Amino acid sequence: MSSAADVQALVTDPILVEERRGQIVRAAVKLFSDEGYYTTTIQQIAREAGVSTGLIYQYFRDKDDILFLSLKLVLDSYENEIPPQLNGIEHPVERLCVAAWAYCHIVDELRAATVLAYRSTKSLRADRRILIKEAEVRTNRLIEKCIHACVEGGYMRELNEYLLSYQLVMFAHSWALKHWVLSEHYSLETYVAEGIKLLIEPFLTAKGRRGLTGVAQRTKAFSSESLVASTKSQAPPESPVRRRKRPRAAAA
Repeated sequence: MSSAADVQALVTDPILVEERRGQIVRAAVKLFSDEGYYTTTIQQIAREAGVSTGLIYQYFRDKDDILFLSLKLVLDSYENEIPPQLNGIEHPVERLCVAAWAYCHIVDELRAATVLAYRSTKSLRADRRILIKEAEVRTNRLIEKCIHACVEGGYMRELNEYLLSYQLVMFAHSWALKHWVLSEHYSLETYVAEGIKLLIEPFLTAKGRRGLTGVAQRTKAFSSESLVASTKSQAPPESPVRRRKRPRAAAA
């Protein structure tokens, strides 16, 4: 008996499955976002993807499969792509800031799918809703772990680490949810820098503020008038997020 995470395909070539599913999921995300999950048909997805309806059924059993992989794409991207961005970074404050940047960059690349996750998770089968929620919790723990390291190392004062992790997550998601208005006032880089100023800087100890000042001066990122007035520039802060390939839909 297959588990909730299984998305069966009639095609056995894993590379072809990944490519075709990515093509179909991208089309579905656009339609689900624009038209709604329930009103979108398999025939519409096929037309948008430039494939036949019959071909879709070689890679998915039904529309729930397509929605599940559409949402899983977002959560897998958070879980798989944030940790590599932290490799080699030792300073706890820098790790937290880079994690926030990485999260927001992923949201920016997957804005439609991020909004879809808010709108349509409830439309999944109950067992799959549980999997999506569990994946989100794992990502939030990545952020919470970074916060905990800052507190434990004396870089942040004691606080509710769990709630602050959710505030940072919601801040990242808001770039997608309210992009229509936020993008009129901020570039992604300035948006994230302002978020760090609002959600991280106020909780830093003197030790933590010295650490962030050093990181900002070294990387020209995470800049703030209060911390690095001497290096303030009219240009947006440099993104510390490493270049990465656009994620594909996972082939379950």
